[in-house]
Formats: sequence, C-alpha cells, structure tokens
Amino acid sequence: MNWDDLRVIAAIRDEGTFAGARLKIDETTVGRRLARIQRDLGLRLFEAVDGVRKPTRQCEMVLAHVQAMARHIAEIGRVSESLPGPVGRLRIACTNAVAEEVLAPSARAFLARNPGLTLQFLTSSENVKFSRWEADLAVRLRKPEKGDFAISKLAEVRLYFFEPAGASDVERLTCGYPDELDRIPEAQFLKERGLKPRARCVTDNIRVIRTLIQSHHAVGVLPEYCCEALLADRRLRATLLPRRRDVWLLVQNHLKRDAAARLTIDWLRGCFERYARR
Repeated sequence: MNWDDLRVIAAIRDEGTFAGARLKIDETTVGRRLARIQRDLGLRLFEAVDGVRKPTRQCEMVLAHVQAMARHIAEIGRVSESLPGPVGRLRIACTNAVAEEVLAPSARAFLARNPGLTLQFLTSSENVKFSRWEADLAVRLRKPEKGDFAISKLAEVRLYFFEPAGASDVERLTCGYPDELDRIPEAQFLKERGLKPRARCVTDNIRVIRTLIQSHHAVGVLPEYCCEALLADRRLRATLLPRRRDVWLLVQNHLKRDAAARLTIDWLRGCFERYARR
C-alpha cells in the first residue's frame, strides 16, 4: 500500500463517485486503481447504492486508519515550524581522534542551540568515498588530490615529539606509523631521526601512542589536539616539530548554500579555530 492509493479510497468515500474523486485523474483511472487496491487487500470497499458509492464496513475500518495517517502527515509537515533555526541531518566523516578530541567537547552546546539539527559522526581511519555520497561533510588530515566537492583548510595543527625527560635503564619503546602513512609529517620526522626502523609499536591510532607515551617509557609523535596532558607532564620532554599537519574540510557541492550545512560548517571552523596558525 502507498499513500496515493489510500487517498483514492478516501476521495471516493468523500465524493460518492469515481468522477468526483478530485484527484486530478480521470474516472477510468480511479476505477482501475480501486479495482487493484481491492484485489491487493482482498476486500470489497464500496457498494453502489442509488448511484452512489457507499463504503462497506471493511472500508470504514480502513478509512479510520487513513484519517489517522492524514493527521500524522499534517503534523510531520508542521515539525519544522516548531523548531527554531535550520532543520536537517548531516553526516560528518572524520577520524575517531578528531571526533573525540576536537568535535565532541563542543557538540552538545551546538546541538542544544540548534534543536532542528542532527549530526551523524562517521568515524573511521579509512576515508569515505565522497563520489558515492557516503558523507555530507568530511574532516581530512590530508588534502585530496581531486574530487567534485568544495575543499578548504581548517587549520595547521602543531606536532610534538615526546620522550621521557630523564635517563632510564629501561629500553624506550618507539611508536611508529604504518608504511601507508610514510608521507605524513609525523612519519617523516621519525624517519629523519632514524627511529622508523626501530618502531616496535606500529599503529594509526594516536590514542594508543598517547597511552604508551604516558607510561614514560615510550617515544612518539602526536598532534596538539590530543596531548594537552602530556605537555604538562614534567616527566616528559616535548619537542615541537618544524612541520605542521594540515586539516581540510570537504563539503558536498549541493550543500554549499544549505542553511543547516552552513551552520554546521561554521561550527566545525570554530572547533578548529584554536589550532589555526599562530
């Protein structure tokens, strides 16, 4: 069943004839659709009484549900009127660390200010395929080479190399990144220091690296948005890398003028404002 079929039943009941159904379709089409509906339901919905189509008892039962559905449809149409500001659902693709460390802390306040918005976070270490519309917005830590979408820089994030501050007899564990990330500044720095071949913990999960560094027996490179506590730890020595990590925002072209998307884009920029180049 679909809503158009149910409207046919209601229109015939209201007008009493096929011709008076007022659905912008001719009498023959109304009759044909009613015959199909009755066949699908296995019910006789109308009887001809003195030239007028009268609903059967079964039809009245169906129409009670149709009336309830019509009320719900009208209420759905008024939902946006009751919510201040833009209304929409936006899918944001990003890494787990960006979602947890940068976006989540201010997400509650943003959503509280905009009750008509819903954010769906698609967190993964793999990039979503924008060409397949798997996301509406994306925060990327590498600039895409090409694509049919709008792209702009959000920030240039500082990077720090952490190592234990004091001497120790315990061998320091080196945390490295997978080979497919050899081009990122973090991996390049470790390679230049001769640490890449010595890496015995290899991961793209920066929270794993952070946990190991917190043990005071490991070395590794982390972006500033996840190492505030480490920078305050006197048992660790932090070295600021000369290079930074660019953060890029990708937006589907059809959303560039969408009110809900513009609001969300401004919020994303605000989340990264503290990491803008300074």
